Amino acid sequence: MSHIVLGIESSCDDTSAAVIRDGYLLSNVIASQQVHKDFGGVVPELASRAHEQNIVPVVSEAVRKAGIEVADIDAVAFTRGPGLLGSLLVGTSFAKALGLALDKPIVMVNHLHGHILANFIRQADKPVREPSFPYLCLLVSGGNSQIVKVSSPLEFEILGQTIDDAVGEAFDKCSKMMGLGYPGGPVIDRLAKEGDPLRFKFAKPHIPGLDYSFSGVKTSLLYFVRDEMAKDPDFMEKNKEDICASFQKTLIDILMDKLIKAARQTGIKEVTIGGGVSANSGLRDRIQLEGAKRGWNTYLPEFKFTTDNAAMIAIAGYYRFLAGERTPLDVAPVSRMSDF
Repeated sequence: MSHIVLGIESSCDDTSAAVIRDGYLLSNVIASQQVHKDFGGVVPELASRAHEQNIVPVVSEAVRKAGIEVADIDAVAFTRGPGLLGSLLVGTSFAKALGLALDKPIVMVNHLHGHILANFIRQADKPVREPSFPYLCLLVSGGNSQIVKVSSPLEFEILGQTIDDAVGEAFDKCSKMMGLGYPGGPVIDRLAKEGDPLRFKFAKPHIPGLDYSFSGVKTSLLYFVRDEMAKDPDFMEKNKEDICASFQKTLIDILMDKLIKAARQTGIKEVTIGGGVSANSGLRDRIQLEGAKRGWNTYLPEFKFTTDNAAMIAIAGYYRFLAGERTPLDVAPVSRMSDF
């Protein structure tokens, strides 16, 4: 029997809707918000207002592109959290209303689970290549840096995580400090390709186990640039490519050292990455290089599935729907989710 799931994602500043049939993507529509660039970060109130404006046309377009009728949907999957509460409230409320109107079940999804399962989004015009269970996922974004053991589409165990800042936040803070704009990750990645990653050295934390820390790296960069600019006010402008390359290499080294350790401890050789920072070209190259060296099978999500999108929510919701999960209509969105 065929199953069609509509996914709705509204955790931050992108309004997205996607339709999946039996694991295959039929449509994925995203409306991005440009207003936040003027503020150097996402403004929650502006984000929630934009979601209210975008949610109906985005869902309508996703259904149209999928070539189905809205009545054909078997379930509505939506992001419950984590994220911005006002933004989540728009997506959650719409999912409830649509489910009630269609008399179809709704299924809540942890936003992070969507990133972790992005490699399972199938596309009719591309070969199927999916990790086998169990696998390790390096989950890296503006709000999270975690190593997760995935035993099934519904079973996740955090093996290590950041004790302070996320790696994506480190990229953004570096970019802001250097006056490169927001979001910082893509800008630093582009400049790093033109620089020497061995030119400068930045401090690396010594955190036991598989946990991460990135606050010290940011501080190291701040003091380094401050001291050098005291000698030469044009230092940053003259050396921005090398600074970005060296800083990016430091962050990737920190990420990979713990991932290598996790793979060694667990004996797992199926390795994936997910989240917004998984679009970073340096990280993607490095994980494939380490994988070839260590005999891993590595899986990289397509670039369009690395940022926030409803396709990943739809696939995560699809598996939960098949497992019999249903969400009551009195569920409330949450900015943080303690139950991973």
